[in-house]
Amino acid sequence: MEKKYCKVKIENETRIYEAGTTYKKIAEELQEKYAHQIVLVYVNEFRLQELSKTVEQDCEITFLTTADQIGHAAYKRSMCFLLVKAVHDVGGHDTVERVRIHFSLSKGYYCTVEGDVVLDQEFLEKVEHRMRELSREKMPIKKRSVHTSEAVELFRRHGMYDKERLFEYRRVSKVNIYSMNEFEDYYYGYMVPDAGCLQYFSLHLYDKGFVIQMPVKERPEEVPPFAPSPKLFEVLKTSVEWGDSQEIDTVGALNDMVTKCDMREVVLVQEAYQERRIGAIAEQIAKRKNVKFVLIAGPSSSGKTTFSHRLSIQLRVNGMKPHPIAVDNYFVNREDTPKDENGKYNFECIEAIDVRKFNEDMEALLAGKEVYLPIFNFKKGVRTYDTTPKKLGENDILVIEGIHCLNPKLTEALSDENKFKIYISALTQLNIDEHNRIPSTDGRLIRRLVRDARTRGTSAKNTIAMWQSVRRGEEENIFPFQEEADVMFNSSLLYELAVLKQYVEPLLFGVEKKSPEYAEAKRLLKFFDYFVGIGSEYVPTNSLLREFIGGGCFRV
Repeated sequence: MEKKYCKVKIENETRIYEAGTTYKKIAEELQEKYAHQIVLVYVNEFRLQELSKTVEQDCEITFLTTADQIGHAAYKRSMCFLLVKAVHDVGGHDTVERVRIHFSLSKGYYCTVEGDVVLDQEFLEKVEHRMRELSREKMPIKKRSVHTSEAVELFRRHGMYDKERLFEYRRVSKVNIYSMNEFEDYYYGYMVPDAGCLQYFSLHLYDKGFVIQMPVKERPEEVPPFAPSPKLFEVLKTSVEWGDSQEIDTVGALNDMVTKCDMREVVLVQEAYQERRIGAIAEQIAKRKNVKFVLIAGPSSSGKTTFSHRLSIQLRVNGMKPHPIAVDNYFVNREDTPKDENGKYNFECIEAIDVRKFNEDMEALLAGKEVYLPIFNFKKGVRTYDTTPKKLGENDILVIEGIHCLNPKLTEALSDENKFKIYISALTQLNIDEHNRIPSTDGRLIRRLVRDARTRGTSAKNTIAMWQSVRRGEEENIFPFQEEADVMFNSSLLYELAVLKQYVEPLLFGVEKKSPEYAEAKRLLKFFDYFVGIGSEYVPTNSLLREFIGGGCFRV
């Protein structure tokens, strides 16, 4: 039979390869031209493929490395597979009942091991040694497609009951199973071709589990120092414990609730739990003498506005008179706004805020003086002033919201005894299964897609396009100060993704296949295939979720 050859265009160079040649082989030939490890490939610009796939016709390809967002995600996902296999190899398949990858901590993932094993430094060192051994061997990560019913049986046989439950709700006929030698598992998303790509990591005992520390995409060959955030860890840990207590720790468990239980009660319990926590924060504020400024900060789509309204109600219950203030009203005039490296206005840096004026006004209010507070005109880009002065009475308290509220520089002239600082974020405690996380950033992006479309008419394509810029702003201006908070509040609701599904899917389907944002839209659409959706009729009008889907009782 005559051999078939294909023309492959790679960065303005055309090469000839025999049909059936893997992209991995091509990547190995060209690796020295790339600064970082090649892990995935785009074929004909928009079709994302694993390197194990083969060339079958003329095409144009673009390699992705661990420095690309998608490539970096594949690295971390594959590292989880390597970790889980190593734990089972060291502990014994009959001894290790379950490895759970919970949430992000430091620059890695917090994990626990269930079963008849002692998780100590010696055990962890053996796991790390096994991981590095598999990496040196360049253990192939293979993929095979099986019928969904076969996959369910396989997961049951392996004791992966979270996955068994998950796939009972999947409508697709086939499931991709990944393997390293005899060890098989399912992962949501693309994987690297072999363990040889997985060289950079470290393991650290922490609390009752451990953290696998991994590089950030900006420095993919450098493992950053382990720097846990104790306050953030406690709120994440408490959220996981709450999910476990409600028997809603995975998507499969949530689907069981949707199909077999009274979802009205499930929703109301989650909402009551949040209200109790908001009430406890208000009581804590009321017990602290001299607090006049409640400062609320958090990343995009955390529900800060609705939270501030609900907290204000609880403060009233405690005999206080709250007054909302948005730091955004202290923007400098548009023409004075700093610009970024691309010459665009940088509205997210603290220099875009008139810090001096803000402190002057707050000090004046604290001294009992009347102050005409600013109102920023966003259309004209200039600051105006309220016509009615503000003056604080004995029980008055200011509820101040803004991305810089935890940055000490914003309130540098104010005494700490007058401040109560709150960090709020949607810290998703629900995971797809024990080995596949739902990143909090995904939960917030989904919220923002829905809200932007409803309130601003912004397409999913445009929201996705600007998301990385939003994330960079958060990394620079919010996350470094989160441990400054007196209290952290998790605004995520266990049931919310089942509700958001019906709102976000039509938006994602509207992203064109030829757009750069299509790969992300496709990933999120695949993600929502796991969920059984529910309507919004059970969501209370004061719910944080209403800030995104609409129909709330607060003006947000």
